[in-house]
Amino acid sequence: MTRKASMPSKDKPQAKARMAEIVREYGPFAGVNQVAGVTHDGQRVWAATGARLIAFDPDSGEQTRVLDCPCDAGTAFDGTHLYQIAEQRIDKIDPASGKVLASIPAPGHGNDSGMAWAEGSLWVGQHRDRKIHQIDPATGAILRTIESNRFVTGVTWVDGELWHGTWEGDESEIRRIDPDSGAVLERLEMPPGANVSGLESDGAGLFYCGGGGSGKVRAVRRPKAAVS
Repeated sequence: MTRKASMPSKDKPQAKARMAEIVREYGPFAGVNQVAGVTHDGQRVWAATGARLIAFDPDSGEQTRVLDCPCDAGTAFDGTHLYQIAEQRIDKIDPASGKVLASIPAPGHGNDSGMAWAEGSLWVGQHRDRKIHQIDPATGAILRTIESNRFVTGVTWVDGELWHGTWEGDESEIRRIDPDSGAVLERLEMPPGANVSGLESDGAGLFYCGGGGSGKVRAVRRPKAAVS
């Protein structure tokens, strides 16, 4: 059964924003003019660029892999497989061969944005609907819905914390929200022009952010107060 989290009230005070600390930029990569979803497999960062998934070494910045596949929105990694939003579906991909092993319908039916893996589920953002859905990775069934008060781009979980990217106009942030109420707990404001189209944590002190039409991926420092 779908469980819906409550909508954060516009009357409630929200966390004050602080400036995001961008520690490194990667790209633009050859032949890439758009970065949507991003994920981290423990060693490499993967970036969805429309028709190719590219992987690069976050230490050297060197591109190490390319998979030819439709990839126009969020990307996730479950420890073994990649998951990739492609139009109205989510493909489960073998990262070694690039073979699509299975597909499920995307909850937004083509209006999906970011994606993350956590607690055995996929968490999929719906951009203009300002929602994050927890879905069954085998069937695509929606298990619960969290509502935000901003457009949702990238989504990531780290140390039990739910973060998502926002991008409205030329304003972009990385936000930590309460996974039950959707209340905004922490805000990292990106500088003008550094928009967040995809989001993933490295499981430690960094977020990797897709940079939309810049063709870049940016590494942003995760606040020390949030690192356990």
